[in-house]
Amino acid sequence: MTVNRHLYFLSDIGKEKISYQDSEYLCPFCNREKLSDILDEEDSILLIKNKFPTLANTFQTVLIETNDCFANISTYDTPHMRKIITFGINHWLKMEESGNFKSVVFYKNHGPLSGGSINHAHMQIVGLKDIDYKINLKDEIFDGIEIYKEGKCLLNISTKPNACSTEFNIITTPRHDNFMADNIQNIVNYIFNRSKCSSFNLFFYQWKKSIICKIVPRYITSPFLVGFSIPQTFNRLNSIAEEIQKIYYNF
Repeated sequence: MTVNRHLYFLSDIGKEKISYQDSEYLCPFCNREKLSDILDEEDSILLIKNKFPTLANTFQTVLIETNDCFANISTYDTPHMRKIITFGINHWLKMEESGNFKSVVFYKNHGPLSGGSINHAHMQIVGLKDIDYKINLKDEIFDGIEIYKEGKCLLNISTKPNACSTEFNIITTPRHDNFMADNIQNIVNYIFNRSKCSSFNLFFYQWKKSIICKIVPRYITSPFLVGFSIPQTFNRLNSIAEEIQKIYYNF
């Protein structure tokens, strides 16, 4: 039996999206009066159907994090950051548990090298009807050098990253949204301020009784990865872990 591993991009809808964005003077997520198909909201956080669902055999939703076009994870106060993470995880798991999809992915793009097309802070929750993302996962991509631990919740830096040279994992067992939110914010601040990187992704996983977030600073993609599926990593992971410990965890 052949396992489907490819998503199919609907180019006609993609062209409509580009034309729409080029014709809009306002950010589409700021112009809230024109937003349609709102699925849920909490304060300034919205979950909406994607106006331009460019992926075949999926159900695409967008989580708009704030009504402030210039805010992002690095600038949110703690209560708002925690609220976003709980809101997002709740809806992601609800879609997972609906039985309507083979799997559901929850992720965030930020910055020009992340794969995103709109600057306004948002995440995406996408139900995949034909693909189970978990078949590509291995335990080793979540293993790494410990940075911070609280009970059974862990922040580490990957020693065998999935794709990029630096990947941070926040592993909560059982689910612990506040630990997740607080540590996402710390690592994003580190990426912006110490790594001098303007792009990152968040990827969420439900894996072996854990809820995991992988935080990935994004640089230009290595040809070793694109051409040969060979990931790279840094030789100074211990130094990075120690630096983060000193700055954010008072070690």
